[in-house]
Amino acid sequence: MVDFAQARRTMVDSQLRTFDVNDLPLLAAMDTVSRERFVLPGWEDLAYSDQDIPLGSGARARMMLSPMVLGRLIQALEIGEGTRVLDVACGLGYSSAVMAQLGGTVVALDEDEALTAAAKERLSSLSPSVRVQTGPLAHGDAEHGPYDAILVNGSVETRPESLFAQLADRGRLACVVGQGPIGRATLFIRAGEAIGSRILFDAAAPTLEAFRSEPGFVF
Repeated sequence: MVDFAQARRTMVDSQLRTFDVNDLPLLAAMDTVSRERFVLPGWEDLAYSDQDIPLGSGARARMMLSPMVLGRLIQALEIGEGTRVLDVACGLGYSSAVMAQLGGTVVALDEDEALTAAAKERLSSLSPSVRVQTGPLAHGDAEHGPYDAILVNGSVETRPESLFAQLADRGRLACVVGQGPIGRATLFIRAGEAIGSRILFDAAAPTLEAFRSEPGFVF
């Protein structure tokens, strides 16, 4: 029987802290939110492992990002009390729960109704303030924007222009950019009509079909 409280502590100490996740409120949030509640039945024992966790099957199936990658991406977004957040490809809602724990006002978006229904059920008791929406990932959710922070849970091969348009001035978007197994976690920042970017670290993350490029395209 896995001691999940101890598994969370080990994740924080052995994965997050050693990977330059040093924001104390974020470490506390990831030590508080029960990651095992946001995986499919049968995957609970692997919830705190250093790997992406599948949340379904098929080409468009969602994945829960590994704790190390997710932690660094959320840290870069600098989420605090009242930060307006869009969580793209939220899966079963773990990343949304963590960002709500940090004080963010979170819109959780995914495109599969069964997935968002399951996310809403899981979040209702832990983070009832999270609004769960169903819709195309590439379209975002302009109705509840603009957002101070947008997290994309996966790798993109094309520029997420619709999501950039939903950023507030000085708003931040974090995702992994790349093709194939190796990419770069990148922070995009909006300044007026311009979008600047900064590479954070090398990272691997599943490519989101909604942001897959046509053959021959270069980001």
